[in-house]
Amino acid sequence: MAQEKKIRTHRQLRTALATAAAAALTGGLLVVTASTATAATPSGTRGDFNGDGYGDVAVTAPLASVNGTSGAGSVSILYGSKSGAGAAKVQTVSQNSAGVPGAAEKDDTFGGTAAAGDFNGDGYADLAVGSYKEDVGSDVNGGSVTILWGSGGGLSGGTSVKDPSAGSHDYFGTMLATGDYNGDGRADLAIASDLNVIDVYRGGFTKTGGTGGHYTVTAPVQRIPGADFRNLIPGDVNHDGRTDLIADGFEADSQEGWNANYYLPGSASGVTRTGAQKLPAGLVSDVGDVNGDGYGDVVIGAQWDKDIAGAHKGGVVKVVYGTANGPDGGQDSVNQDSPGVPGAGETADAFGYELSLGDINGDGRADLVVGAPGEDLNGVADAGMVTVLYGSTGGFASTGAQSLAQDSPGVPGDNERGDSFGEEVYLADTNNDGRADLTVGAPHENNGDGYLVTFNSNGKKLAATGKGYGLTATKVSAAGTPLLGFGMTG
Repeated sequence: MAQEKKIRTHRQLRTALATAAAAALTGGLLVVTASTATAATPSGTRGDFNGDGYGDVAVTAPLASVNGTSGAGSVSILYGSKSGAGAAKVQTVSQNSAGVPGAAEKDDTFGGTAAAGDFNGDGYADLAVGSYKEDVGSDVNGGSVTILWGSGGGLSGGTSVKDPSAGSHDYFGTMLATGDYNGDGRADLAIASDLNVIDVYRGGFTKTGGTGGHYTVTAPVQRIPGADFRNLIPGDVNHDGRTDLIADGFEADSQEGWNANYYLPGSASGVTRTGAQKLPAGLVSDVGDVNGDGYGDVVIGAQWDKDIAGAHKGGVVKVVYGTANGPDGGQDSVNQDSPGVPGAGETADAFGYELSLGDINGDGRADLVVGAPGEDLNGVADAGMVTVLYGSTGGFASTGAQSLAQDSPGVPGDNERGDSFGEEVYLADTNNDGRADLTVGAPHENNGDGYLVTFNSNGKKLAATGKGYGLTATKVSAAGTPLLGFGMTG
């Protein structure tokens, strides 16, 4: 597919749609970010690593060099403040940081995945970080997961999460998702590897390595070595106070092997396949109450031009509305040819390549930010664009949408070939005004250095003026291709 070839050419780090027979991976990295809306947050501290009341944003640079070691990876924290993310403090952590287990080693990809939550219940958000290509002893690419602990001074020190079946799989930490899956008021952590089995650790983590228990869930996706999962996304769809999990992979119930998402409900015993439902295809998703009815809606990005059910030239975003029975309240879709949406559907725009939900205008309904990193602007290929759609009682409103690009007034930088502005987007309230603010990643800016732009809500919409953060601000090495802004969570 032309779309697939284009994505492979300039960012060989995200899986593309393929059949099982076509070998599933396009290349190295996979990333998951915790759901920004309706995922159960028992302590209310998700993303507030220093407990000051402002949401913080963790930004990964999984190929960053650390002390001359290439591909070791790092995570930068843009701490929230009255002026927004990063304005007051930025911290960068690697496996060479004091108290963090392990050491920065070649191609570990520390920060390939990340998920936030108050894992030890002390009132500070913590950060789980995956290094899924880390060698563990003689186990090549065994993978590891580290919890960085929140404190009054921010993230400090860390503890390894024990792999319950080390040696029987690879890439432990490929996907991470935080939620209260059993409704006991504690943050649980779901971890995927290269099998179709999800390891779930119950809340009650300790700095000495203890947890509140462990169980596994076999997801209804094809078992393909190294390619079982594309994403794990948490969120409370049926409004029962327990986090549900959306697992993305290849269909196990058809011979074609197309991509699909599966809804796995939370229950008193945790994530379960009982009541599982198959959802439309799309590599990224989020959960939030788009129409204000109290149930979490599943929003799915499908960036492909064709070859899947419901595809649209340039990409499409699908909405599956939640009810008390799960995601069975009907479906909707929006694309760049929909009324009121900026731009037009063009081949390989990749509209829906990334997305994030949050309440930007404070009306109690989740708004949507959509990345289209393949968007060509004014003759500049793959410059990238971000679209903001606002929630309403009928779904996403056909009026009031915004578009942001690096040639927009007030946005730092310029449209440049291959920057892929909007390849990562994340909404969180970083200035404590009750409205969601936006951080945009352009990980391919400056030949893979990466760049971040933050936008604050003005109370009604996103303010058009952004603030930029690059390698200097984050103190990430310029060696190689660090890909600052590849993933975000908070």
